[in-house]
Amino acid sequence: MTQTKVPPTSSTTLQRFPHVHDDPSTLPKSLDPFTITTSTGFLPFIHAPTTLPDAFKPLMELMDRLPVLKLDGTPGLLATYELGPAVGDLPDLTAEVDKLVTADGSPDLVTVAAVFRDYSFLASSYLLEPCWENWSKNPDNGYGLGRDLLPRSVACPMYRCAQLLDIPPFMSYAAAYSLFNYTLADSSKGLVYDNLRLVRAFERGLDPKSSEAGFILTHVDMVKWSGGLIGGALKVIDTIEQSGPRSQVNDGFREILTAMEKIEAAMEDMWGNSKPSEYLSFRVFIFGITSQSMFPNGVIYDGVLDNKPLYFRGESGANDSMIPLLDHLLQIPMPSTPLTKILHEFRAYRPLPHREFLAYVNSKAGEVGVREFAVQDGETAVLMLKTLNHVRSFRWRHWLFAREYIIRRTPHPTATGGSPIVTWLPNQLSAVMDLMISVYDTYLAPKELNGHQNGHENGDQAYYRKQVEPMMELVRDQRDKLAKEVEKWCQERGV
Repeated sequence: MTQTKVPPTSSTTLQRFPHVHDDPSTLPKSLDPFTITTSTGFLPFIHAPTTLPDAFKPLMELMDRLPVLKLDGTPGLLATYELGPAVGDLPDLTAEVDKLVTADGSPDLVTVAAVFRDYSFLASSYLLEPCWENWSKNPDNGYGLGRDLLPRSVACPMYRCAQLLDIPPFMSYAAAYSLFNYTLADSSKGLVYDNLRLVRAFERGLDPKSSEAGFILTHVDMVKWSGGLIGGALKVIDTIEQSGPRSQVNDGFREILTAMEKIEAAMEDMWGNSKPSEYLSFRVFIFGITSQSMFPNGVIYDGVLDNKPLYFRGESGANDSMIPLLDHLLQIPMPSTPLTKILHEFRAYRPLPHREFLAYVNSKAGEVGVREFAVQDGETAVLMLKTLNHVRSFRWRHWLFAREYIIRRTPHPTATGGSPIVTWLPNQLSAVMDLMISVYDTYLAPKELNGHQNGHENGDQAYYRKQVEPMMELVRDQRDKLAKEVEKWCQERGV
């Protein structure tokens, strides 16, 4: 985990995010566990509890029995499709949620988040158990229908937790599935990948060598480096706002570049940590309710919102906050399409501190003009272009994952979050490629004068241009390749 040197921070930033440079160990449990610091980044500032208070013992006992393969290696309820009846014995513990308070009477949001995590796993398991059974017995017949009524004993306490955390009452990437769902095998070894363990799992994820564990824990391994993105982004926008030295802005970009190299190295490990051939099995449990054939009429949460059918997007790595942070900082324009609308809808599924920080960076980057400031100097422009290239590289690898883990293996048309599986990722990937080409062509490529190339190109400009020419050649080739791939898959799927 990175520990950044505290830069001169604007008063506006400190007013909005007073804990951003604090030691996470000093923060109270009354804070949202996803309160951002430059040392923990987008990970929670405290490791998620692995056990719940005694009042929630019935929930914990059910969760221990739930996975296809339990911690002791024996089959659990999902292995024999017997979770449904077992949920009927669970008491409604909604009243106990409001008793989760700290010494001063404030809600204990760290414990509330742990309770939310367990109810989220239970809710998704219950709703999608029939789909798991259908898929397990005959994958070629698809998923069938999920359950469309969530019992009061699950719906009401989960909904109350979601109210306290200000997030949708459904399985989410950060608050439940991944970033608040890991612990350490040995606390003295820290966040080393082999030391990470899951708290909850659907299939075989309690075995740290399983593909389910690898899929989830690789995300944790990536996000542990995100403190460098937070520190670097603040250094960029705060320095520009305070008319500080350009060298400090450049240092901010370098901090981001260093963090992205580590993040992408961890991301590349996904291929070895989680086998593509095994992904579709546990994927059954992370689908949402919106835009999914399994839930044509939504889901009724018994006792919640007058029992009106509800629709929520499913868990998705697209709900991670790292790349959206860079989207905002670099002012990457997204096309005005229905696909971009889905991108915006995903924002609601992030923890409240993530949403507030991303909105702040988005607003501040526009206010101080990060991109306009960067392109006025060759060195800064190159650093920005290299940062954009990491966004491209990250999104390209995400596209390769989607292609190899999902598109080649299933005709199901939507991703777990409800976005179109073939066209959604290319929507954002094409946007960053287009911006890179525009920045390069406008500010770094040789200029044309009266139809003839300027033979007296500035020496610095030539130096910076040569740094990025190979990168830009790859971008242009990749953009053409992506367009052809998307066209091919669309034709094959009749999209």
